[in-house]
Amino acid sequence: MEKKRSSVVVPIDLYVKRAECVSLALINNMPDAAIEDTELQFFELLDDASGDAFVFLKLYSLTEVPRTDRGQRHLNDFYFGLDDLWANRFDGVIVTGTEPRQPDLRQEPYWSALTDVLDWAERNTVSTVLSCLARTPVFFTAMAFSAIFFLTRSSVSLSRQQSLTMSSQRHATPLLRFPHSRWNELKENALTACGYEVLTKSDQAGVDVFVKQKKKSLFVHFQGHPEYQAETLFKEYRRDIKRFLRGERENYPTMPQGYFDQASAEILADFQRTALADRREEHLALFPETVAKSLQKTWQPSATCIYRNWLRYVLAKTARGIQVRARHRFVRRSRA
Repeated sequence: MEKKRSSVVVPIDLYVKRAECVSLALINNMPDAAIEDTELQFFELLDDASGDAFVFLKLYSLTEVPRTDRGQRHLNDFYFGLDDLWANRFDGVIVTGTEPRQPDLRQEPYWSALTDVLDWAERNTVSTVLSCLARTPVFFTAMAFSAIFFLTRSSVSLSRQQSLTMSSQRHATPLLRFPHSRWNELKENALTACGYEVLTKSDQAGVDVFVKQKKKSLFVHFQGHPEYQAETLFKEYRRDIKRFLRGERENYPTMPQGYFDQASAEILADFQRTALADRREEHLALFPETVAKSLQKTWQPSATCIYRNWLRYVLAKTARGIQVRARHRFVRRSRA
């Protein structure tokens, strides 16, 4: 990661000249409470997936996403503005979502900036990852949206996965596990009718990963969160319980499925019964935090697999682009 206003700055040219180098922009739009966790999640995932390749990562965020003073200070210290993004060249970009405040994303304050970023990505990157951004200008439609939490086992459908999810058969895995924090009801037939190709899906969660070529860039949509740490879903579940106890949401949140062991699930169910019988914020002091100790990142192999092959895809496409540009330069010089 390049730190803004760092006292020691290593020229990016030293990295870009390396044969096995991928330059990425991470546009992190997560709320203040999750922004630093999200940075760490992607740092660790890309480090695990990169192998011998070097990954140069630079941080950005949409300025129109609401921030507290503390959050804004963090952005000022470590993040760059979109003017810097337009002025640089990246092989790929990862764009995170943020918690929606409006039923129609076109009413969000960051809508215009988001569309500008995606338009830029189409023309200037090899591939674009949209993390939990199903309801974007890339694919926008009226759809049911419910805050249901689960950990899904997604069955793999082959096709483009031969080049993206599975660069070779020996790297394939018959089942992928990805955590989901929300359920967006995306119909596979609606996606395919719009030119998208579904890569992963499950009977329980429906469509998970789907892709479409947009001008120069392959857009890869993740409805789930391969980057999540073991406790991330637990923190989100606790956050929504707090909102229920404070009267900020009507229904008690659904317990993540396939995430807790049996003993932990029973403890959490007991707490739920107490909260429903006597709805007060004070009960949160009794929330069983200890259940987090038994959580495991069971989706790590799946996350590493799919991001490793995404990086390989970007590297392969970038290498071919460099070869083509080199041939063109040689032809022009030869004719001079």
